[in-house]
Amino acid sequence: MRKTLVVTAAALAAVTSVLLAQEKVDKDIEWKIRREATDNSQIMHTMHFLTDVYGPRLTGSPNHKAAQDWVVKETTRWGLKNAHLEPWEFGHPGWVNEKLAVHAVSPFKDALVVEALAWTPGTNGPVTAQVVHLIPPASPTKDVLQKFFDDNRAKVKGKIVLVGATTVVPVTILTPNKRREDNDVRAQYDAANPQQQNFGGGPAPTPNPNVVPAGQVAEQLDQFLVSAGAVGRVNDAGREHRQIRAFNNRTFDVTKAVPTVVMSNEDYGRITRVLADGTPVELELNIVNKTYPEGSTVYNVVAELPGTDKAQEVVMLGGHLDSWHSATGATDNAIGSATMMEAIRILQAIGVKPRRTIRLALWSGEEQGLLGSQAYVKQHFGMVENPKPEHALFAGYFNIDSGTGRARGASVFGPSEAAAILREATKAFADNGFFGVNATQSRRRGGTDSTSFNEAGLPGIGIQQDPIEYNSHTWHTNLDTYERIIERDAQESAMVIAAGVYHLAMRDQMLPRIPKDKMPPMPQ
Repeated sequence: MRKTLVVTAAALAAVTSVLLAQEKVDKDIEWKIRREATDNSQIMHTMHFLTDVYGPRLTGSPNHKAAQDWVVKETTRWGLKNAHLEPWEFGHPGWVNEKLAVHAVSPFKDALVVEALAWTPGTNGPVTAQVVHLIPPASPTKDVLQKFFDDNRAKVKGKIVLVGATTVVPVTILTPNKRREDNDVRAQYDAANPQQQNFGGGPAPTPNPNVVPAGQVAEQLDQFLVSAGAVGRVNDAGREHRQIRAFNNRTFDVTKAVPTVVMSNEDYGRITRVLADGTPVELELNIVNKTYPEGSTVYNVVAELPGTDKAQEVVMLGGHLDSWHSATGATDNAIGSATMMEAIRILQAIGVKPRRTIRLALWSGEEQGLLGSQAYVKQHFGMVENPKPEHALFAGYFNIDSGTGRARGASVFGPSEAAAILREATKAFADNGFFGVNATQSRRRGGTDSTSFNEAGLPGIGIQQDPIEYNSHTWHTNLDTYERIIERDAQESAMVIAAGVYHLAMRDQMLPRIPKDKMPPMPQ
């Protein structure tokens, strides 16, 4: 057995060596990429427009559409071709919060820190009401949940309802997210011992048939508050230092929820403690939300650097342009969009003539479940089990979506040979902290748009970054603003991505794929 493994490894090494011997990494182009990325960077200019001028960019909102229109004009100004919007059906109206203020009226007066929950209604002017605090039962049966509603129906009529126990947020005493140590990253991408990258986690747990699923509890609770005549709802942000994550009403239907805000943990805790003393609390809500029916049709942005002798084959790069609404969506994911725009701008600016067409795509609906990239893949490529003609002409898709941190490595859906080719194409950027590429064979749809391509059996290439403040502070929070961006990190990421994209566009052969007869099955 041991002898067989040695022979197999040797054979694989020989095949990989032959593949790499065929590579033509253009050192002159690498130098030009570095020079253009450093001397003429447009990243922060792009960031300013996407965040300061147009953000937040909730899917289907006027801000989102305006940002997309600007990208079409900007990429056209750069000289890219076929810049346009490709529609897909979101099926829900656009939504925007235009005014938001919550004040404590009694027993103290104070302005409270809140964010509106998307796709919930406004208050039709200032509304003042007493506050009640409800803690729904955990993992309830149908009967337990119904009894909870029956017992509290009269209590919530005409009231502002705080829903859920106050989250105890420990004081931070550990070092927050920072740059990863180079030696740790090198080990992760060690070509002699490459790590398999698998996204999407394990199988979902088996649900308890006697327990109402959490999603249904949330929807039924919203319905209960509407039918019982509650004035508004307040959720606990449950995060430190007045961070707030505010997502959306699950139904995307403003008639199925009361005006809802997410309140800072500090303000929420203060109010619940006062209520627990038996002291009445009054709040004033003033919320103006608007819906836009035309937002039901949304768009992905596409622009191209045309190819030459292999123009029908396509290398793609992109990220999602949509964001949540509580901030300007800088680290998630204006910086990813700006970085990919910069990478293709660099290639256009230095005058490359790629053999394959290089196509930029900025997605919508990512935050609602990778919807834009899913729609695009379905329309253009199909699945490996039922492919469209373009499926065979696809050379790879680069994606970035993890904040301001510089690119440190990547994963590619495909065989180990694919990782080796990309590793060789980007090895010159080790001085910028990029240390390699590993292979993954997981088709499970994960947390970003490259997995939409993986699911279809196509080579999605996910860029992995230094975490910096992403998970601790900015991801989906009200702190996600222009100020959290590290310009040099974005420049270095654009360099390595531009080099990788160019290499795939120039190779004689497309990136190796997992053969159809060896393709992992779709996850259940």
